[in-house]
Amino acid sequence: MSEYVSVLYIGYNMFHIKTNDLYVNFPGTTGFPLRAKGIAHGFNALSGVTFTVRSGDRVGVVGKNGAGKSTLLRALAGIYPPTHGHIETVGKISSMFNMGLGMQLDYSGMRNIHISNLISGVPHHLRKKALSDIVDFCELGGFLNNPVRTYSSGMGMRLKFACATTLNPEILLLDEWVGAGDEEFQTKATKRMHGLVENSGIVVLATHNIPLMKKICNKALWLDEGHVVQFGDIDDVLMARTESVKK
Repeated sequence: MSEYVSVLYIGYNMFHIKTNDLYVNFPGTTGFPLRAKGIAHGFNALSGVTFTVRSGDRVGVVGKNGAGKSTLLRALAGIYPPTHGHIETVGKISSMFNMGLGMQLDYSGMRNIHISNLISGVPHHLRKKALSDIVDFCELGGFLNNPVRTYSSGMGMRLKFACATTLNPEILLLDEWVGAGDEEFQTKATKRMHGLVENSGIVVLATHNIPLMKKICNKALWLDEGHVVQFGDIDDVLMARTESVKK
């Protein structure tokens, strides 16, 4: 039996993520049978993943390509439901791998900002402030009155990034570090991202950038072929992984 539970305690700073024996299976004709788990066939992107993350934790998810890092983030975000097992989250989740979700190319940038705020669930009393913040941060000026299809790729990324980073999330999920635009805007974007990380209750970052992970995270989750190899203090996990690679 699979279950996904998301609970939001407003006014409390006690957020957590708990997974127990989590499986995410993509149906198909290949893979390893899990008849004991009620899964007849398919590819198991995650297999028996169990860990707990609490308020203040910044967790780096490491592993080679195909290890299950992105699948895990999308399962935590509720995009992929568990095939078996349990996910419990306390705190509102914001993910940075769906930037531009709902963006309408034929609508103006300004109208897309309003749509983004609705999709993101920005409370009514904060929408005016969120709108002003996005307009100021993306620095597109009068272009916000033009259809997004007329934007350059850099302008589009500025708008998407500004919309995606408006409010401080309680639980922040990142699939690789996010940047946008030219060198000057990259500096602003990096500062903005560090602010999000500092002000979030929990951060889960999947990345191959180990120096960045060491700078941001206090814990690490090492995945291999969908299985948890090790979870704990980031130095311990990264040292064990380095030794494994050497062997």
